[in-house]
Amino acid sequence: MFKRLSVVVVFAVALYLVLPGSTFAQPFGYEGTQVCGMCHKSEKAGQQLKIWQESKHAQAFKTLQTPEADKIAADKGIKGKAAEAKECLKCHVSGNDVDKALLGAKFKMEDGVQCETCHGPGSAYKSMAVMKNPEEAKKKGLVALDDKAKLCSQCHNAESPTHKEFKVDEMWAKIAHKVPKG
Repeated sequence: MFKRLSVVVVFAVALYLVLPGSTFAQPFGYEGTQVCGMCHKSEKAGQQLKIWQESKHAQAFKTLQTPEADKIAADKGIKGKAAEAKECLKCHVSGNDVDKALLGAKFKMEDGVQCETCHGPGSAYKSMAVMKNPEEAKKKGLVALDDKAKLCSQCHNAESPTHKEFKVDEMWAKIAHKVPKG
């Protein structure tokens, strides 16, 4: 019995040493707009938080809390409230379908389509030191927004019951929030 246990332990240790560290790494967690906004609200940062706050993305969850949304959901065969339906939440809130242990203390689903919906969960890249190093930030989960059409079409598509023609460049201009040069 001891010999068999020893073999199992040795095998487990060998496997741990051979496999890359990322195999055992925790997935990145969601922090929420309060955390992101701490560094992205100033003039120097392009008032990114304010741009988001004034966008329809910030109101996305609230739109599900209306009688109209409940009617649309019912017409699609969804039982219950739109604000509780996974079919609706998948596009109207960030972090809805992740392990709740990955949601930071300041994360609020009610904030709708948040920073991390497009930029990726920020738990590992949220620090100033990491954000000042773009390559390191990407390694730690920051999503490069190279393909806007692909990103946006994950929600803005014909599967949505209220879908209208979606002009990526025109809509992107409404939510653009670059950091000013200099």
